[in-house]
Amino acid sequence: MMNFKLVSYEIKDRIAYISLNRPEKRNAFNEDLVNELKKAFINAEEDKNVRIVVLGGKGKAFSAGADLEYLQSLQKNSFEENLADSNNLKELYQHIYEFKKIVIAKVEGHAIAGGAGLASACDFTFAIPDALFGYTEVKIGFIPAIVMVFLLRKIGEAKAKELLLTGRLISAEDAKGFGLVNQVFPAELIGNAVHTFAVELANSTSAQSITNTKEMINNLAIMSLNQAFNYAAEMNAKGRENSDCKRGIQAFLNKEKMQW
Repeated sequence: MMNFKLVSYEIKDRIAYISLNRPEKRNAFNEDLVNELKKAFINAEEDKNVRIVVLGGKGKAFSAGADLEYLQSLQKNSFEENLADSNNLKELYQHIYEFKKIVIAKVEGHAIAGGAGLASACDFTFAIPDALFGYTEVKIGFIPAIVMVFLLRKIGEAKAKELLLTGRLISAEDAKGFGLVNQVFPAELIGNAVHTFAVELANSTSAQSITNTKEMINNLAIMSLNQAFNYAAEMNAKGRENSDCKRGIQAFLNKEKMQW
């Protein structure tokens, strides 16, 4: 187990469980929490024994987003100091969004503002019925700036505008309709459901293929149609040379069940 103060980190069945552990502050972000989360994700990405990451929050909230007392303390900073702090947060979101392994958000409490953004940056999100989601920054005169970058990609401009410009809270079921949540499970079932899903993914998919597929999804979003087809053809050719591809095809032809 990693030695963190504000983050819980444990590994089970090749799954790294990373949890925000600041329940008395509803897992709100401050500099220390952001830094520990960054380190935890770096550890999980570099650990060859980890195939999947499950991100959760201890206590009653997944995350309330930025710690407003911490945010208020930054108001006396210079623009350069605030930019450095913003870049630190940006690096966390970007790392999760571009993570080489699958990241699953397990939302067992409210995910508000930056907390909703944290869940949105993950590849899959599972939530309990009582969890509320919302990008509430405009209600306190702030801007949902960093989360906007990947939210627009994830759910499109019209749906993103509805959430970002109103700042309203929506239920887990409504969040599923928006494309923010994949599945909603009762609180007593979500732990087993997420673990079963993660284990199945770890056992049935190639790590190499997952990394390359996630990379392509991110890159294709900014390419012209012609660039995208050329890039896809190149990646298709490279994929045939991967050791995982050779092993997988051989196992299929031999009618063997592949265990990744």
